Amino acid sequence: MSRRTAKFSLIKVQITGIFCSAIGLAMLLALAAPPLAAEPPVHLARIKDVASIDGIRDNQLVGYGLVVGLRGTGDSSQTVFPAQTLLSTLERMGVTVPQTGSNSASNMQVKNMAGVFVVATLPPFSQPGYKLDITVSSAGDARSLEGGILLMTPLYGPDGQIYAEAQGALVLGGYMASAGSNSKQMNHPTTARIPGGALVERPVPFDLKQMRMVTVVLNDADFHTAERMASAINELLGSPRAHAIDSRRVEIAAKPDEDIAALLDKVESVEVEVYPRARVVVNERTGTVVIGGTVRLQPVSILHGGLSINVISTTEVSQPGPLSNGTTQVVQQTSVQAQDQPVNHIELKQGATVEDLVQQLQRTGAGARDVISILQAMKEAGALEADLEVL
Repeated sequence: MSRRTAKFSLIKVQITGIFCSAIGLAMLLALAAPPLAAEPPVHLARIKDVASIDGIRDNQLVGYGLVVGLRGTGDSSQTVFPAQTLLSTLERMGVTVPQTGSNSASNMQVKNMAGVFVVATLPPFSQPGYKLDITVSSAGDARSLEGGILLMTPLYGPDGQIYAEAQGALVLGGYMASAGSNSKQMNHPTTARIPGGALVERPVPFDLKQMRMVTVVLNDADFHTAERMASAINELLGSPRAHAIDSRRVEIAAKPDEDIAALLDKVESVEVEVYPRARVVVNERTGTVVIGGTVRLQPVSILHGGLSINVISTTEVSQPGPLSNGTTQVVQQTSVQAQDQPVNHIELKQGATVEDLVQQLQRTGAGARDVISILQAMKEAGALEADLEVL
């Protein structure tokens, strides 16, 4: 073998050794490295499901009217405004009620009517003739609206204009029956609904053709979602026409002759990545606790016990002995009872989930009020990574 051939073989062996050493080092690093955590799945939602268009909104309507045809369960004579409403209605129909004498307005005993408030929601772009569902609620001391009919009632908007007229037979979700001193009630018989009971008389003025800037408003403010939404809209339109104003608003510039309805159709159908906020909702009145699946917990140790103190007072009568000069006295006996429950220990380690917390609380026998107190204390201690909302 020549000297040149031997030198080439030596270089080849060195290169091969370095290559094998690099492969072995990479395999060792791969085995030593901790496994990568699986990324949470991306939640996609349409823009129409997580946002709304600025200016396109519902409007609240309210009105006051009269329900007639009740079976003696209407307002009593102590409630004066139903009688005043009845007098005004009769006068508009040409019926005059005398102001003096036994048949005067002050002596009317009308128990088959009730003064009510009527509320409805007017959807956007509603035109005259569109039917609305309405809710009717008693404003006086009526016992039940069962069998009643709502007389024509104008419904007003916030600007004081009449936008709809309501009338029709009431549909109740409950009842009340009484005989003598016995009575039975189910649900709320003083609130009723009338499906399609109102007709729109005036549309809300709003012209899409005048919109030169479309603003999309997120239901939950989030900068990340707003930026992702603007990027998705620009990708759909093929030009940088959308940009995020803040954590809730995304503005889209419309072209001079562009069809706004077609543009909104495209925008609302775009799917974007949504990152909902971690939230815990607590209703202290009913003891209901709702914990979202995105709530994360930090390591924490919880000691929970209870101290109950009962103060009981009883009244006894002390009688004097026979042939004595004593008097009868009323004596109040008071006793105090205290009971201290044993402390329950709950320990949540790193990586604990909401399910672990719920199982631990159920194991200790904690009630709804205890869970609410524990959640509030965890929030103050920084162990609950979520927004705590108390209703």
